[in-house]
Amino acid sequence: MSIKVSALVKYFGKQKAVNGISFEARPGRILGFLGPNGAGKSTTMRMLTGYTAPSSGTASLCGYDTQTQSIELRRIMGYLPENTPLYMDMYVKEFLLFVAHTYQLKNAALKVEETVRRVGLTAEQHKKIAMLSKGYKQRVGLAQAIIHDPEVLILDEPTSGLDPNQLSDIRELIRNLGKDKTVILSTHIMQEVEAVCDDVIIIHKGTIVANASIVELKNKHNTTSLEEIFKKLTS
Repeated sequence: MSIKVSALVKYFGKQKAVNGISFEARPGRILGFLGPNGAGKSTTMRMLTGYTAPSSGTASLCGYDTQTQSIELRRIMGYLPENTPLYMDMYVKEFLLFVAHTYQLKNAALKVEETVRRVGLTAEQHKKIAMLSKGYKQRVGLAQAIIHDPEVLILDEPTSGLDPNQLSDIRELIRNLGKDKTVILSTHIMQEVEAVCDDVIIIHKGTIVANASIVELKNKHNTTSLEEIFKKLTS
């Protein structure tokens, strides 16, 4: 299994943000990670990527422990956080070349060219990042997450700020990436989950309340509406 989480717990002071969750994610299937605001989604994402230490429990990506094998983890992982950190004074192509060199990629310039084309940044590549719309900044964030061809992709609100045309393009890209990678996608948008994901985890107050394929979940609750299931489990 590419991602394995076991009894993961996170406290902030006395508040338990994540309450002993366990799950697995497999390559070739995109996992939608859902929950209302404050449910523990982003905290879980940060623990999976090694940016936040769990209070207890373990998580591993491709067999690498998120807390003890940080360097190995970053080689095989791509991460798009909810608020993408970008160097606003750099040009798009310059920034991505910097990222490529950070990963010590061979043929870095060619990798940048391929990635720019893949995420639809060709017309924007010579602009400063600060000049871009929110949607295009999001594309730059996605580009830096996939430029090194990672085995695992962790995407926190990847389509935030995109217009309908951009939305369609990025969803198609994520679907294609998910064919041979392990992808976890956190979002509030039910239509996005329906369009992109194979499996769904719903987290509520730090606890997993659903973990199944979309088809299984709809059959279990006797409905075709994922939104209806979400409301039922998190109200």
